[in-house]
Amino acid sequence: MTNLTGKICVVTGAARGIGAAIATRFREDGAQVIATDKNSAGVKRFAENLGCGFATLDVRNEADWNVFAETHPQIDVMVNNAGVTGFEDAARPHDPEHASLADWRAVHAVNLDGTFLGCRYAIGAMRAKGLGSIINISSRSGLVGVPGASAYASSKAAIRNHSKSVALYCAEQGLAIRCNSLHPGAILTPIWEPMIGDGPDRDARMADLVQDTPLKRFGRANEVAALVAFLASDEAAYITGAELSIDGGLMAGTAARPG
Repeated sequence: MTNLTGKICVVTGAARGIGAAIATRFREDGAQVIATDKNSAGVKRFAENLGCGFATLDVRNEADWNVFAETHPQIDVMVNNAGVTGFEDAARPHDPEHASLADWRAVHAVNLDGTFLGCRYAIGAMRAKGLGSIINISSRSGLVGVPGASAYASSKAAIRNHSKSVALYCAEQGLAIRCNSLHPGAILTPIWEPMIGDGPDRDARMADLVQDTPLKRFGRANEVAALVAFLASDEAAYITGAELSIDGGLMAGTAARPG
């Protein structure tokens, strides 16, 4: 286990999925965790079960971040995890020809604007100590084109680039505040459920979605959490501006199947 004893760690989108796994791992590693989510009831229930702090936070909303900054003025670790695919409510077109501007903006508001606001808050909350770790959850889709989910791919690619800008800015400021991006492949979380479904062909759909992954399986949320915990720790003190893939070997050279 990594040692995060005494570190104040904030995780967005922590009510379920990868965010919940990260918050759980942080707690196991001795951190003081603040789990946030726009789902007030969900994050409250999760935090009470885990024994950590929590706050309602819609990452799209600058006013929410301002309130959060007032109550949490100093932190050590910021994980910008909250994200959407755009397919949560309905299977609307998200290809470059048919996607609506409203749907495009809705995905970017959560994924990109939320990460920007989270990074901006974190730099201010870490400046007093002059050190900290910002970890932005991008995606394999931020490294390749995804015709059927163009807004999602665009937003995740922008997170990758913004993470590097944050890393360089902090270094220029003489701050030991590190910023890195993670690029998970197919991690089995609730965000995949609309694509997998619960019909008799569920197993076949799952197998099809990972058939080009060299390890031939979905990743687990706790596997992502382990890498995040390392980046949050002092053991990763010389890692900044990096992009780390956790994708079962998918980006090592196999054919991408973005459809």
